[in-house]
Amino acid sequence: QVQLVESGGGLVQAGGSLRLSCAASGRTASGRTFTSYSVGWFRQAFGREREFVAAISWSGDTYYSESVKGRFAISRDNAKNTLYLQMNSLKPDDTAVYYCAAREGPIAIMTHQYGYWGQGTQVTVSS
Repeated sequence: QVQLVESGGGLVQAGGSLRLSCAASGRTASGRTFTSYSVGWFRQAFGREREFVAAISWSGDTYYSESVKGRFAISRDNAKNTLYLQMNSLKPDDTAVYYCAAREGPIAIMTHQYGYWGQGTQVTVSS
């Protein structure tokens, strides 16, 4: 069973930066390890639905939502089984709980396409 643990959230002023991490362990139902599945970041603001932020495939292909493109960067360190999200030029609208998610297969942007989720880490951007 895949386990995902996020860290790095906190309170930051608008224009600031944060780096989120997601430590992965375990295997998928078909036996895949971190190095061979796609992972992504989603976020959920208070009173809103969970939305896609960014994703990266096992081979390093990336995809971003339009709202974060150019400000956020997703990366992975397969040797450390860790996913990262570097967030720059943060805005109050980026305030949300950020979740790490994993799936077998290629990059996807819908929540129902991911079978494994972390507990989330809060990011608060003050104006």
